[in-house]
Amino acid sequence: ERRNNFLVALAGDPAAPALAAADLSTGEVLARPVAPGTLEAELARLEPAELLLPQSWAGRPLPGPGAPAVTYRPDAAFDPRAGAEEVRRGWRVEALEGLGFQSGDDGLVAALGALLAYLAEVQPAGLGHLRRPRIERPGETMVLDEMTRRNLELVEPLRPDLARGGCTGTLLEVLDETVTAMGARLLRRWLLAPLVAPEPIWRRQEAVAELVDDAARRRRLRAELERVRDLERLAARVAAGRATPRDLAALRDSLTALPRVRAALEAADAPPPPAGRAALLAELAAALDPLDDARALLERALADDPPATLAEGGVIREGYDPELDALRAARDGGRDFIAALQARECERTGIASLKVGYNKVFGYYLEVTRANLDRVPPDYRRRQTLANAERFVTPELEEWEARVLGAEERIAELEARRFAELRRALAAHVPRIQRAAEAVAALDVLAALARAAERRGYVRPEVHTGYRLEIRGGRHPVVETMMPRESFIPNDVVLDEDARILVVTGPNMAGKSTLLRQVGLIQLLAQIGSFVPATAARLPVVDRIFTRVGASDNLVRGQSTFLVEMHETAAILSGATRRSLVLLDEIGRGTATYDGVSIAWAVTEHLHDQIGCKTIFATHYHELTRLADLLPALRNANVAVREVGDEIVFLRRLEPGGADRSYGIQVARLAGLPPAVIERARTILHELEGAHAAVGEEP
Repeated sequence: ERRNNFLVALAGDPAAPALAAADLSTGEVLARPVAPGTLEAELARLEPAELLLPQSWAGRPLPGPGAPAVTYRPDAAFDPRAGAEEVRRGWRVEALEGLGFQSGDDGLVAALGALLAYLAEVQPAGLGHLRRPRIERPGETMVLDEMTRRNLELVEPLRPDLARGGCTGTLLEVLDETVTAMGARLLRRWLLAPLVAPEPIWRRQEAVAELVDDAARRRRLRAELERVRDLERLAARVAAGRATPRDLAALRDSLTALPRVRAALEAADAPPPPAGRAALLAELAAALDPLDDARALLERALADDPPATLAEGGVIREGYDPELDALRAARDGGRDFIAALQARECERTGIASLKVGYNKVFGYYLEVTRANLDRVPPDYRRRQTLANAERFVTPELEEWEARVLGAEERIAELEARRFAELRRALAAHVPRIQRAAEAVAALDVLAALARAAERRGYVRPEVHTGYRLEIRGGRHPVVETMMPRESFIPNDVVLDEDARILVVTGPNMAGKSTLLRQVGLIQLLAQIGSFVPATAARLPVVDRIFTRVGASDNLVRGQSTFLVEMHETAAILSGATRRSLVLLDEIGRGTATYDGVSIAWAVTEHLHDQIGCKTIFATHYHELTRLADLLPALRNANVAVREVGDEIVFLRRLEPGGADRSYGIQVARLAGLPPAVIERARTILHELEGAHAAVGEEP
């Protein structure tokens, strides 16, 4: 319930296709063009359950690891003209421009039309709830490639098999203070699609800041939001004619909560800030239709606590339908008569143990034990024989049974008819319910971000359109939650025009990778509109975040660690721009030392001279520190350690200048290598250092 379930259709050029997606369970529909080289990232963002592809694509490698189920359709189904007709018919519009399509959107129309045609076949009665498509244009959200999404552990942990004290170790888990399923799904989407335009970021920030500052209002808002069930999926079931009585009860209770949500949002304990109330909160309050008419209908028609299924009866409220009330009275009168019949027959026959019973096979009966069969009156007719008793009926009992069962049958028919009418009446309100659900989801996410900011000590970053990145007292939002309070060591990072590349050296386990990841996560949090884990931050809007952290073989694709490294590095160099943030860890270590140093050196020069993006490069190649003398915008830093005899203490503190040692043997000892191996390693190290010194080389 806390993630979407998308069907995705692709059309056009396989290298840069058009994409359309729909979630039948919520009614969401979107379409967007896919830039060359970003299809895998787009699919990873949507996490589709099924892909819809042209038949001519069969045999092509599927994009991304762990591809979903694939359905191939005839290429004719992806024709733009056929797609345009499907789209116009699906949303009852005369012109596609009314839905936001532009000239040149033939691929989007083709993908969306193919998707609609397929859904019409597999769900012929279930498409009335599909919302107007949301057309996403390039430049609205950030594309996060698979390695960045994985390395930053946004929604899935790198090592899901490792227990972390009940924590999965993802940013989503740390941030997810949402109280509705709709909000949880929206937060996940925000994390996987950060904004790349400053104005929407500022709007979200203002809303979060207001909810941080007014904690009492935020608590009331969250308390009321907790009463709202999954309106998106309830609306979908209503539209498809599949809503159960309890679904409608959940819808009624949720609609009852909407006015209270709006009242909590509009209340304020503090005066408005100098700039006035956050515009986004005001817009969401205005969009929160209380749906008083739909709620009133449900309150009139639906029983307070309806059963799980219509067949159980008692779904329609007493007083809603006079005919139904009369039938129920007749049925209940017959039941009362039959219940009283037992006392009368006991007195008439003198059989104190006589009982009136009912089962679905034989109906109503009078049960007499074998010991009393000699007292049975002549008007009793045998209906069933048991081991220790006989069951009988009388003409009077059969007459009342017919009244009761006849009434129950008519009640079931009439109640089913009234319930179907109720569902149809509510189906007309589905678009309004969906709009209210969107507002509720956004409010839930904004309040959750404010709650996380207060709970975890985050600050509002200054997001700007310039170049400089400045983080003071930055922390890793996930790692700090796995440590005792106050034990995480914060660090400052500054990247600007004069120092746009930071080469970070230091031993393994010192915290280099954590530093890289925390900078990436802080930047991403800022661009979803969240507060960030720092004491202060000034952050530019970046167009992409690229990470290459850690090493891994891809055995399925037959690729070595080094080849994977090079593929990932090539993707960064081809996709990064001056506005990007690049985080690199250990480029080139999968090959021979001199090869690795050469590649890392050349990559760094290219980032500095040709691209000009902000870059943090963590490395064990101390040779790269020499680049500070050659590249004017490159600076060295190291993650400090302290030597205490043969031991090292990790200070986790970033300091200017390069590290002069790797401390690999000390780290190996900490890892538990046998003492004899450690001593032998020391001997070999001294020999190698001497050999390098003899030929005038640095070790």
